[in-house]
Amino acid sequence: MNRRLLTILLVAFGIATLCTFLVARLIRNQATANHAPVTTRVIAASSDIKLGMVLTADNLTTIEIAGTPPQGAILEKDKSKAIGRGVVSDLFSGEPIIENRLAAAGSGGGLAATIPPGMRACAVKVDEVVNVSGFVTPGMRVDVLISGTPPGTQDPTVGTVSRTLLQNIQVLSAGTDIQKDSEGKPKQVQVVNLLVTPEQAESLSLASNLKIQLVLRNPLDTKIANVPGTATSNLFAGTNGAPAAPHRAVARRKASQVFVVEVFNGSKQSDEKFASPGGRQ
Repeated sequence: MNRRLLTILLVAFGIATLCTFLVARLIRNQATANHAPVTTRVIAASSDIKLGMVLTADNLTTIEIAGTPPQGAILEKDKSKAIGRGVVSDLFSGEPIIENRLAAAGSGGGLAATIPPGMRACAVKVDEVVNVSGFVTPGMRVDVLISGTPPGTQDPTVGTVSRTLLQNIQVLSAGTDIQKDSEGKPKQVQVVNLLVTPEQAESLSLASNLKIQLVLRNPLDTKIANVPGTATSNLFAGTNGAPAAPHRAVARRKASQVFVVEVFNGSKQSDEKFASPGGRQ
């Protein structure tokens, strides 16, 4: 074969091989680019952040999230919007910071920042002997029971009356602490702040002179029970729940025999009645 023709064939083969390699690489890169997930850099907590804290730059970091970021996530470019805002729910290290986990800008931190618009934080004093007060931590749900003598009660047999004033109420804080105990240990407190409506706050204010007891409930149990209340006298009643009628001693008098005596005084006649011994005329 002519050496010149052989050289041309070899060169053509080399060019074809190079072109095939370049085209295959281009196609592979394009396919990879089409399937590569889109990432977004968002603001996250650099460490565990407790309820009520005010965010600083040291509390924040950035992470990449593949695909669509969570709704309300704060982007890296908007980092300044998170600084200085109070935390209304515990955040954990590496967790993206969502708008609804922060208080409104300018509201600061602490207990006030955790109160939603239209709601109120009402402090309730509980008795030290009420053991449940030591187990109440922020976020739990309780019922509020009151006990006392209703005004204007004339019947002394009724005694103390107890009724359920409020149901399914969220606990904002226990004592002076708005954070949960890290070890989960109960502690005795005398003041519990409850999240209530303005109308419920008025009822609690009127009940402040009565004995108040908190009853824990399952957070998943949101059903409002129809509880009519009860009185001390009902505790000693029969099975029908109505107060038992008091026993009254009734003295029974045995019937006595009566004797009639006719008395004649001259032309006049009269009858005299005499009872038997133990009887009465």
